[in-house]
Amino acid sequence: MAPPRILIIQTQGENAGAQEISRLVGAGLAARGYDVSHLFFYRKSASFDAPPNTRYCSVDRPRGLAGLFKFPGQLRREIRAARPDAILTFQHYGNTVGGVAARLATSAPVIANQVSARMLVNPLVRAADLALGMFGAFDLITVNSQGMLADYARYPRGYSNRLRYVPHGFDIKTSDLTKQQARAAFCLPQQVPLLGSVARLNAGKRLDAAIRALTDHPDWHLALAGQGPEESSLRQLVVERNLGNRVYFTGEMPPDRIGDFLAALDVFVFPSQAETFGLAAVEAASAGVPVVASDLPVLRGVLAVDGKPAALFVDAANDRTFSDAIARALDDSSLRADLLVAGTGLRDRYSIARMVDKYDRLLGELLKHAARGRQP
Repeated sequence: MAPPRILIIQTQGENAGAQEISRLVGAGLAARGYDVSHLFFYRKSASFDAPPNTRYCSVDRPRGLAGLFKFPGQLRREIRAARPDAILTFQHYGNTVGGVAARLATSAPVIANQVSARMLVNPLVRAADLALGMFGAFDLITVNSQGMLADYARYPRGYSNRLRYVPHGFDIKTSDLTKQQARAAFCLPQQVPLLGSVARLNAGKRLDAAIRALTDHPDWHLALAGQGPEESSLRQLVVERNLGNRVYFTGEMPPDRIGDFLAALDVFVFPSQAETFGLAAVEAASAGVPVVASDLPVLRGVLAVDGKPAALFVDAANDRTFSDAIARALDDSSLRADLLVAGTGLRDRYSIARMVDKYDRLLGELLKHAARGRQP
């Protein structure tokens, strides 16, 4: 018997958190005998570390009326060509646009994965997501944290009954480099307090707060790994604050280099406005880097082990409070030791195997149900 064909659909191909999760899920399912392929709407980054069996509907982001009219048909054709037995969609456009296309292209069951914070999603897209969940375009809907589960559980029963809690697993980002070697590898300065973050450079990540934190601390330096629409405005802020020799934009980073980047840091800063899980902060904390994060309920729930915090939580919208917390993380050796112990515990709490187990069970249930429906 041929293995079940699983198609994973999401928006842009880039090295970011949602793409990392879909890569891990796909690899885990493939190791368990599934025939896994990935479909992206378009390739956003030339350096994107694409998983095996990846296809793109478009080389670039669809633009203009011609591109927008052409894209839905191409998406349906790609889904049909994959002949999936089940489909997993990721990110809000992957869920909505991909969910509609999947229903038009095939009768295969669909699992939508909520990995975008609702407050950062366009209201029209949220409404479309609600409608699709209510009327059965999604067979199941996974959320990646208890905070997200509570948030979406307030939706009408037709939607909330489809919810399943599947916490993310993560690939431990270790490095064989010393701190000095890691800094040299990224052309970062030696013998300075070095802050850093790995994030898509968009407004929701509030990395401007990390830049402003340097203003009153002339010995601090900051390295930002990522790319995104806010890069030019962040660079402009660096110029306005006369910080040009203390802020480093290292660009988008493939997963296998993140461990080396984290090894270079003294503190990982995560001033994000909204999160559903906070994968980058989890990776940093588990790698032994003290994390200073926004005081969000979802992050307090995720970044903890046995009730002990694996990060220092703070109101990152308050520049002085954020800066003071970073100073504590740099100078308080007892705090750093406590965060290291809790961060190491995240490795067991969010294992890849546990995440893949849950998807394996969900897919097994859906595929059995679909098979019964095909019986005469």
